[in-house]
Amino acid sequence: MLAKRTAKNQITLPKALVEAVGVSDYYDVTVEEGRIVLTPVRVQRADAVRDKLAELGISEADIDDAVAWSRKEE
Repeated sequence: MLAKRTAKNQITLPKALVEAVGVSDYYDVTVEEGRIVLTPVRVQRADAVRDKLAELGISEADIDDAVAWSRKEE
């Protein structure tokens, strides 16, 4: 199948190709041996939250401590 790159570096994926791998709004893009490889990604909010927590250096223990603190009676 052939796909054309536009002046804005956009490519429209052929419908048959997308249907063959499953429709996805996002694709992981990598380069392997001079080839552009697109892998469908199913983005889930929980994954985004986990990634942000890791980026901020917040551990599960930190979350457990925060929940315990918020639940303690005064």
